[in-house]
Amino acid sequence: MKLATIKNDGRETVVELDLAAGVAWPLMAADQNPIPSLLKLLMDSVEGRASALRASHSIALTQLIFAAPIPRPTRNIFCVGKNYFEHAKEFARSGYDTSAKNKDDAVPEFPIIFSKVPECVIADGEDIRYPLGLSDSVDYEAELAVVIGKGGRGIAKADAMSHVWGYTIINDVTARDLQSRHRQWLIGKSLDTFGPMGPILVTADEVDPLDMGIRCWVNGELRQESNTRDLIFDIPTLIESLSAGITLQPGDIIATGTPAGVGIGFNPPKFLKPGDQVTVEIDGIGKLTNHIR
Repeated sequence: MKLATIKNDGRETVVELDLAAGVAWPLMAADQNPIPSLLKLLMDSVEGRASALRASHSIALTQLIFAAPIPRPTRNIFCVGKNYFEHAKEFARSGYDTSAKNKDDAVPEFPIIFSKVPECVIADGEDIRYPLGLSDSVDYEAELAVVIGKGGRGIAKADAMSHVWGYTIINDVTARDLQSRHRQWLIGKSLDTFGPMGPILVTADEVDPLDMGIRCWVNGELRQESNTRDLIFDIPTLIESLSAGITLQPGDIIATGTPAGVGIGFNPPKFLKPGDQVTVEIDGIGKLTNHIR
């Protein structure tokens, strides 16, 4: 299924999208009340409660106002640094990489995990606020995000994909100067509005996450173009690594890393400026577009 969280009469509700027909169907719980969040739908699915039902009426896609698929994640977003080979090399060359000792240490031996606070999440079409006076090195990072369905600890790679509920898009917006200054990544990654997500979530049966094209444009200029085939650590490896000592919970989000072509990869760097438009596209999911204000 293709699912979304929409804003409807001041409330958030979940819809199933029929892109071919150009409509969305509100999803109803067994008690005939609208399902208010994808987290509620996910938990009902994981716990085996009654399936959601389509409402008797549909809504034209042109009338929808999208929220982020999960507007308020229940805890920090797990993020993966330097998870595409060419990006790992460009980051090491950039002078902003505090995780590598030298250029020969560019490609990590194990996944580099950091996090973004949940409050940074915004929706498709909402503005990324430029942090005037705080940073002048704002960058973009197109990423495939994994949404965990069945939680667990000590999940083996062979079983990992059965714990995935769906996928969405995240733009891991980053203040590079703050990332370098603090020698860790949470602050530079977690400024307000630095987590664009969406516009939709596709369930795990809809796509092949091991072969998805990923692209990013800034003001119409193609900056990033790659495929999830090029991940250094694939999704099963990431789930196994995270869950080895951390119990993953339903609704946890894992941003899997960005390919080469970010702003710091250019000489001189191409950082974002107020007025810029950033669009991230991932095959099978769609496009996420935000402006810098």
